[in-house]
Amino acid sequence: MPETAHLQHHFESLEQQKDASTLGMWAFLVTEVMFFGGLFLVYTVYRLQYGDAFVVASRELDSGLGFVNTLVLIASSLTMALAVHASAVGRRRATVGWLLATVLLGSLFLGIKVVEYEHKFEHQLVPGPKFAPARIPLEHRRGAEIYFSLYFGMTGLHAFHMVVGIPILLVMAVLAKRGVFSRQYYTPVEMAGLYWHFVDIVWIFLFPLLYLIDPVRH
Repeated sequence: MPETAHLQHHFESLEQQKDASTLGMWAFLVTEVMFFGGLFLVYTVYRLQYGDAFVVASRELDSGLGFVNTLVLIASSLTMALAVHASAVGRRRATVGWLLATVLLGSLFLGIKVVEYEHKFEHQLVPGPKFAPARIPLEHRRGAEIYFSLYFGMTGLHAFHMVVGIPILLVMAVLAKRGVFSRQYYTPVEMAGLYWHFVDIVWIFLFPLLYLIDPVRH
């Protein structure tokens, strides 16, 4: 396939087209930073107000699973970077393989998160009329419910971004297998990589904020 086949009519070259795509993706990611930043601000305000309750509530999370998920996402960032590199040097099969590896790791992350959510439902830790955790003292119930509202809101939004990202990576893998990408044109893979790395970085902040509040686990 000639490289000009990927060049849109309003660009003079593939380089200019790539620069525009990169600028657009970074602009999108800036809006995402502001979006998550608002949630982090809300978290900070309520943690200052209900510090003790947040510590008590955080003990209901499985920091071991959270740590495993952190390792999974770090590994997925590596495989995504390798996919971008493979596409940049024209290695079709390697590109497909690393993209599928990233999808597999992302799916593993979501599977572990489902297990964690199931635990919260079993122990009545879901905010709402049925919020009645037996191991949280009554004086901390209000703060704990706010904590779990933020937990589900922040981790749920993060998981939603992964649910969106995985199909995108699958599409990139299909296109790579068809030979769409080359050394001169691999911009879609690179943009997908930027998105995936952003999602991974968000989790790096979520993990300590939600799971590592209590310095001493009982």
